[in-house]
Amino acid sequence: MGSFTSPGQCRKKTEKRKSWCHTAASNSEESRRAFALNHLNTQLFLVYFLLQLRLWYAPQPSAGGSTMQLIDIGVNLTNASFASQRQAVLDRAYAAGVDQLVLTGTSVEGSEQALQLCHELDDSAQRLFCTAGIHPHSASDWTGVTEKQLHALLKENRVRAVGECGLDFNRDFSPRPQQEKVLEAHLAMAVELQLPVFLHERDANQRLLDILRDYRDRLPAAVVHCFTGERTALFSYLDLDLHIGITGWICDERRGTHLHALVGNIPRGRLMLESDAPYLLPRSLRPKPKNGRNEPAYLPEVLREVALHRGESQEDLARHSTACARAFFDLPTVQPTEDENLQLC
Repeated sequence: MGSFTSPGQCRKKTEKRKSWCHTAASNSEESRRAFALNHLNTQLFLVYFLLQLRLWYAPQPSAGGSTMQLIDIGVNLTNASFASQRQAVLDRAYAAGVDQLVLTGTSVEGSEQALQLCHELDDSAQRLFCTAGIHPHSASDWTGVTEKQLHALLKENRVRAVGECGLDFNRDFSPRPQQEKVLEAHLAMAVELQLPVFLHERDANQRLLDILRDYRDRLPAAVVHCFTGERTALFSYLDLDLHIGITGWICDERRGTHLHALVGNIPRGRLMLESDAPYLLPRSLRPKPKNGRNEPAYLPEVLREVALHRGESQEDLARHSTACARAFFDLPTVQPTEDENLQLC
């Protein structure tokens, strides 16, 4: 026969079980809280550690506020699409780290306007410079008066290169013999004034080489602007000690992918970056601007794509391409203005 349990003993056992359950539940809740607190502390520590890494290894901001300094060697700021917005376009470029820009001149009138913009939009005389020349499309407009006007423009301090000049046998808007004549006139002025040349070439690689060879030893430097050619053309220009300008064409999945394998062959000291804005918006850019217009502020996208296919960091490419452009165009190092110094403080 089993042992008899009195009502009092039952109450005591029940109370003990309740007490044990309450204690166990309390301990379990405290454990959960402690685990959650430890987990939170671990996450906070990781976030703090990652932030410290970014602070330790991040490059110092440039005067314009970005972590990298870039030079856009070819922007068509005189284009009508920029009218009434030019200062805003420049402000966005500076904020993106594009500290200096070379405005492209493609006619006497356009070169004069580019020079005027340099003076009007850059009181510091250290951010905006320009080229002066006649585009091969307009070679038919060349006259003796044009030559004298261009020669005078090329003596201006803010004008740092002869061009855009060259040969365009793709559209042939001007007769080829006239294009060649005008190109040689540009090269002669570049030799006389010892200025670098900003070259345009489309479907005219061999003829351009033939003409350049007669002047190359007397020219200080020359850059093939907006290079889009094939391997043979690239090496023919490099063999002639020319510089190469790369634009958003390299970001075009339809027609620019051949450049992916080529950009790694351009030596340091010969590679420069350009937007060619408002043309050649990088197609890899996200998000794309609603107006579909390219701007110098998007040059970092060209930098990213070129760095990717050269196997370089963006910071390294920014350093050596900027140094190359600064030497080519004889540009000053940008010094922060008084307002920018106050912002940095």
